[in-house]
Amino acid sequence: MIVALVRWVVRAVGALLLVVIACRFVNPPVTSLMVIRAVETRAPTWARQPVALHAVSPALLRAVIAAEDGRFLVHHGVDWGALERAREYNERWNGRRLRGAGTITMQCARTVFLWPGRSYVRKALEIGLAYVLELTWGKRRILEVYVNSVEWGDRVYGVEAAARRYFGVPAARLDAQQSALLAAVLPNPRRWSPVAPTPYIRARASIIATRAARVGLGRLVRAGGGSASSPFASAGRARGRGGGARGAPRTRSTWG
Repeated sequence: MIVALVRWVVRAVGALLLVVIACRFVNPPVTSLMVIRAVETRAPTWARQPVALHAVSPALLRAVIAAEDGRFLVHHGVDWGALERAREYNERWNGRRLRGAGTITMQCARTVFLWPGRSYVRKALEIGLAYVLELTWGKRRILEVYVNSVEWGDRVYGVEAAARRYFGVPAARLDAQQSALLAAVLPNPRRWSPVAPTPYIRARASIIATRAARVGLGRLVRAGGGSASSPFASAGRARGRGGGARGAPRTRSTWG
């Protein structure tokens, strides 16, 4: 019985690793979170339009890094110092307040391949997958998949769908204010709205905008084009240039 269970676990982990490696080259058509939400809401429809990283405003990338993982460019998938500080904080508040310490890499692993919720099993898988993503995907691909998969509202996934839903513009035209508001709602995107921000979200967005101004993207974004190996870039070229982005209406967001 135990031997059979071990064999099943090894095969399951092996299959998962194969899928993870394949997604370095092939865009995941759906994510585990999308499937879970579809089952929860009994509505198997969603807004999602993946785009290459160079088709996302650098302001949005800076805001997301500033809000979710300030050490994204220097850690190797897991920020152990942040995890320890979060553990101490949670123990001090005895569960009344909770602070997470998931890096963008860990969040990407959870969103695309795992499930939400708190358990030691999921956290162990999340940490393991984070190292695999760093090793096989690299920072650019991780950030690209993350911003195209993260939940940004009820059945809204990815930055392109969010930019068009909330501000009427493509992701490439998001400004610093809109980017900060989008990043501010990421901890609970189904509760908060970037176009109807609470005083807390406005304050959080202001802090994110200040921090984002100091974030350097390095070689993550190359001006005038994307990575030749990016599946999102290939998909964009296949669709052509008539995506309707240039004429999208622009709406004002509420800052304060």
